[in-house]
Amino acid sequence: MVFLTPIFLIGLLAGLIPIAIHLIRREKPPKLMFSTIRFLKKTSKKLVLFQHLQQILLLLLRSAVVVLLVIAFARPLLNQSVARLLDADPQSAVVLLDLSMSMRYEDTFDLAKEATLDLLRGMTAGDEVALIGFSDSANLVRELTTDIDSIVGVVSELDAAGYGATSYLPNLRLADQLLEESRFENRAVYLISDFQETGMANIDGAWKLGPGVAFTGIDVGVENSSNLVLTDVRSPEQLLEDNSEQQILARVRSTGNSYQGQGDISFSINGEQIDRRGVNLSERSEEVITFDAVFEDEGDHIGHVRVNGDVFGDDNDYYFTVNVLPKIRVLLVNGEASENWFDDEGHWFGLAVSGMNESPFELETIEPVALNAAALRQHDVAVLLNVGDLSSSQASDITAYVEGGGSLLVAPGDRVSPEVFNRQFANISPATIQNRDPAANDDYLVIADFDRRHPILRPLDSDWSARFQGHWSLLPDASADVLMQFDNTEPALVERSVADGKVILFASAMDLEWNNLPLQGLFLPFVHETLRHLVQPEAVRRSFQVGDTFSLDPSGLGGDISAENDAGEALLLGEGGAVITATAPGVITATVDGVETRYAVNILPQESNFNRTPVGNLYDAIINPDTNPIQSREVQTAQLIEELERPQRVWWWILSLVMLLILAEAIIANRTYR
Repeated sequence: MVFLTPIFLIGLLAGLIPIAIHLIRREKPPKLMFSTIRFLKKTSKKLVLFQHLQQILLLLLRSAVVVLLVIAFARPLLNQSVARLLDADPQSAVVLLDLSMSMRYEDTFDLAKEATLDLLRGMTAGDEVALIGFSDSANLVRELTTDIDSIVGVVSELDAAGYGATSYLPNLRLADQLLEESRFENRAVYLISDFQETGMANIDGAWKLGPGVAFTGIDVGVENSSNLVLTDVRSPEQLLEDNSEQQILARVRSTGNSYQGQGDISFSINGEQIDRRGVNLSERSEEVITFDAVFEDEGDHIGHVRVNGDVFGDDNDYYFTVNVLPKIRVLLVNGEASENWFDDEGHWFGLAVSGMNESPFELETIEPVALNAAALRQHDVAVLLNVGDLSSSQASDITAYVEGGGSLLVAPGDRVSPEVFNRQFANISPATIQNRDPAANDDYLVIADFDRRHPILRPLDSDWSARFQGHWSLLPDASADVLMQFDNTEPALVERSVADGKVILFASAMDLEWNNLPLQGLFLPFVHETLRHLVQPEAVRRSFQVGDTFSLDPSGLGGDISAENDAGEALLLGEGGAVITATAPGVITATVDGVETRYAVNILPQESNFNRTPVGNLYDAIINPDTNPIQSREVQTAQLIEELERPQRVWWWILSLVMLLILAEAIIANRTYR
C-alpha cells in the first residue's frame, strides 16, 4: 500500500484525542457515609463490568473513526507496482547551464546553480541526464548518465561563471546530438540562463530541435541592471624611442537597462597611475576619454584603463601592451656620391630614411673605401647603392656580417661588374647578376606582380606606376624568394635568408638614373618597410579577447615555453606546449627560451549588453513543429495517480466504514449512558 497524499498521515496523532478525553474524564466514585444501606438496591458486578466494556468499545470506535478519516484523506492506493508510479515515463534530459560573463552579474550565477540543482534533484532514479556548461561554446560536458548524483556533484563544485560570450545555437545543437543516442522517447532540453539578447545571434528559425524533443527555459536573469563598460581603447602597439607624447583613447558606454550616467576612469602604465578623469553620460550613451602618455624606455609597457562607479566590475578593465623599439641603425654605402644632389646615388634613399621628423632610423652615409667590419658591426642593416669597387676583404666582411645575423640591401647600378659581384657575394646573394637590360628606345618596364602576403608588400597593396628604363637581369638562387616581377616576368626584388641574416637584392637603381621610382608615393613606405623587415621581426599580435586561441611561439622555433597570468599562476598550454586559449581578462606573460613577451586579453564588449529576450522567443525559434507538447512530470504523475486510483477508490470504502462506525458509536453510547 502507498499513500498519494502522505502528509495527511500526521493527522493520525488525532487518534489519541479520544483516549486523552477518556482518561481525563474518568472519575473515581465518591464515598458517602450512610447510617444504613439496607434500603439501597444491590447492583450486580456483571452489570458494572459490562458497562466498563462498553466504554472501552466506545473509546476504540471513536479513535478508529479519527484514524480512518485520516487514512481516507491520505488516499491509500493498493498497488504492487510502485515503480510504475515513480518512474512511469523515464526521460532523457540535457541540462544547459549558462556560464557566460553576463551570469556573473550580482547573484545571477548562484540563482542559476540553485535552479540547476533543484532540477536535477527532481529527476528520478530511472532518468538519464547530460550536462552542458556553455558560453559561446561548450566549456563543460557530461554525457547522458543515470548517475544523477555525479551530475549534481559537478554542478555543486562550480564556483562562478566564466568570461565567455553567450551563444545558444551551437550548444543547443550539441544537446540535440546528445539526445539522438538517448534510451527513452521522452526527451527534453532544459536551459538555465539570463537569456541575454546577444545569445540569440544566428538563431533565425532555420534550425530546430529534433522531433519530440521538448524545451524548457528557466530564466534567472535580473530585471534591472546598471553598468558602465570600456568598449574600446585605442593605443599604439609599437613605438620607437624618443617618440613624442601619445594619445590613448578610451570609449565608455552605459549598457545596463537602468541608465547610469556617472563614474570615473583611470589610466595606468606598468602599474603606476598616470591620470584619472570623471565620466558624465548625462546627455549621451557613451563618451570618449583622452589620456596623454609617454612611453620612454625600450621594451614592453603594460597599459591599464579602468572605469569605476558601477556594481558590475568584471567588465571595467581594459589592458594593452606597447612595445618601444630602438631606432634602426642604417649604414648607407654610397657608390656614386656627388656634390650635385641630382647625380648623387644616395640622395633619394637618404631623404626617404632620414628626411623627416622623428624618423625611425639613424642613418650614417659612407663611401665604399670607408667600409670595414667595425663599421658594419655598429649598424643593424647595410645598404649598398651602386657599389662596384669593393675589395675582397670588404666583401668577406660583408659576408661574415650577414652570416652573423646582419642584414643587407643591395641596389646595383652601372658601376657594378656582374662577374666581380657574383664572385664576391656568391655565398649570400639572392640571385646571380647576368647582364644589364636597358629598355629599347622610349620603352620601359613596370612592376606587374608582387607577393601581397609578404611583410614588405602587404601594406603596399596598390598599383605600382614606376617606370624602369634599365635593370639587371637576375637568376634567383634556389633558396631565394622572388618578391616582385617586371612585366617581362624577370625578377625585380629577390630575398634570401643566410644563416641568421637576410639579404634583399633590387634589380634596378634607387635614384633617377634608371627609373622614376624615387618620385613615386610608394618609394618612402617601400624603403621603410624593407628596412624594418630586414631588421625587426614581423610585428606579433599581442592584443586578444577572451576565447581567442593563439601561439606563444609565433616563430615556431620551439624551445622552453611557459606562461602565467597577472596573478603569477601558471597557465595550461596545448598543442605542443605553445598554444593557449584566453579564458579571463588580464595580462599573460609568456617566456620563450628566457625571453618574456606580454599579451593583453580583454573581455568581449557585447557580453556587457544586458538586454534580455523572453524565453518564448527562443522556444518559438527552435521547437520542432512535429513535436507535440509534452506535459510536465507533475502533470504526468497526477494523471497516472488518477488512472491508478480510479478503479480502486479505497478512500471511498474507508469513508463508508467511517459512517457505519459513527452509527455504531451513537447506538452504543446511547445504551451505555442512558
